Amino acid sequence: MDTNYNRIKGYKKRGFDTTERGDGSMLLEFLGAAHEVTGSCHFIQADGKNMLVDCGMEQGPDLYVNQEIPVNAAAIAYVFITHAHIDHSGLLPLLYSRGFRGKIFATKATCELCNIMLKDSAHIQMSEAEWKNRKAVRAGNPKVTPLYDMDDAIGVLEHFIACDYDAKVEVDESVTVRFVDAGHLLGSSSIELWVTEGEQTKKLAFSGDIGTGNRPLIRNPEYIKDADYVIMESTYGNKLHAAPPDYAVTLAEVIKDTFIRGGNVVIPAFSVGRTQELLYFMRRIKSEHLLPGFEDFEVYVDSPLSVEATNVFHKNNSVCFNEEAKQLIASGINPLRFQGLKTSVTSDESKAINFIQKPVVIISASGMCEAGRIRHHLKHNLWRKDSTIIFVGFQVPGTLGNFLLNGAKQIRLFGETVEVNAKILNLPGISGHADKDQLTQWAGAFSESAPKFFIVHGEDTNTDAFAAHLHQTFGYDAQAPYSGDTYDLVTGVQIKQGQRQRTLKRTKASKASTNVFARLLTAGERLLGLIHKLEGRPNKELAKFADQINSLCDKWSK
Repeated sequence: MDTNYNRIKGYKKRGFDTTERGDGSMLLEFLGAAHEVTGSCHFIQADGKNMLVDCGMEQGPDLYVNQEIPVNAAAIAYVFITHAHIDHSGLLPLLYSRGFRGKIFATKATCELCNIMLKDSAHIQMSEAEWKNRKAVRAGNPKVTPLYDMDDAIGVLEHFIACDYDAKVEVDESVTVRFVDAGHLLGSSSIELWVTEGEQTKKLAFSGDIGTGNRPLIRNPEYIKDADYVIMESTYGNKLHAAPPDYAVTLAEVIKDTFIRGGNVVIPAFSVGRTQELLYFMRRIKSEHLLPGFEDFEVYVDSPLSVEATNVFHKNNSVCFNEEAKQLIASGINPLRFQGLKTSVTSDESKAINFIQKPVVIISASGMCEAGRIRHHLKHNLWRKDSTIIFVGFQVPGTLGNFLLNGAKQIRLFGETVEVNAKILNLPGISGHADKDQLTQWAGAFSESAPKFFIVHGEDTNTDAFAAHLHQTFGYDAQAPYSGDTYDLVTGVQIKQGQRQRTLKRTKASKASTNVFARLLTAGERLLGLIHKLEGRPNKELAKFADQINSLCDKWSK
């Protein structure tokens, strides 16, 4: 079994335990992104039908034991996807591999992005399993199996149904859905879902990931004004974004400083959304001559997925782009293309970037540095004092990106220790997630209907804090459910308490203490590297060193 599988929601085949759920049959159960940021997944049952809103993969550490989907995958009739990011859609192929053959509803752009992203995810799963199995064979260990494969990804894509924004879609006689623009990503949506059981109809509003507004390319979030229940994200529910700088100007300053030193600018960026925004800013740097002396600089987009995603952006510009971007297109300007833009598709093209003799800008995935070609570019640039690494998105605690932002001095990449000498920068305010004030404004649109709020998709204590904030601000009945918490939608009463068990010990750490913990992790990695270097030394020396390590472990285990 792939170790990644152990970090995500289980999919054991079992039916409902009705003794746990009470008599009501209109139910809402929280599965993923409950007191956590990623792995969004919510289960609804109404009129004998089983549905999911999102089916996402967890990224970064799993803080809580997530509950299983409470029915066979084959028993799920419908899935509604808020947007294409893997933490909202990434387990759909696994669902398919376990028997799902229902319908998946999403916006047209989300369907097109999932078509490339789920295949890319399957490729990553298969490649990682192949790499692990080569090591397993050499070590005499059992082989692993990928979480899912390309056949699963291709199979599940046949079940997607594209929907227009703002159109009510009658799924069947008891289920209706509408997608409204969430302003987070091309095709992203908040979902209005009406479910009927007998004479009772309830409306659920799922926020999806809410954008900040005033973003390059895409439109601002639309507000929903009424619902019985609101399931709302809180990624930045405890933070306020600084007033955004002129990103083109800021990026130009960083690039100039790095190029003068002779180094590369490496930007880990999500292939879908963030990469396209960066291309928009790079075009501005070129067209507005913001980098005198380096005006012919080259930008390498090293991600096949990014290249395909950019093509999807072009195809959907009439529906999803904002007015400013549409005006550029109308005037004959492509907002995502410029002189000096290079794309790398093959692995040979990717490797060649690291042998270019002049400073360049490299944009590569993944945005949190957990996988993808960005790790190779970090290996080649982190040790260089003249290079700069710029982070432009949220870094989940426990990811490599988060460790680098918190001051790691050494990291391990591809079995090697890499010194962190490059300049590490975070470009504030470029996040695609709304901050506390913007989230509050979105929630305030429901003030007249005063629905019950469930706060999800946020760090552990932040979800509770934002729920309390909504109660204090609007008087809403707001709470932050845990995985497995189940509610009767007719009465609004909780009928099952879910899982509170942690998989990792977490402490309330300040930024300073987080930095210290990063140092501790780095020290552990250094120790492991030293152990490997000592292979072949006399047994007496190795035994002495082992005793010293065991003594130290015994001391700190007390």
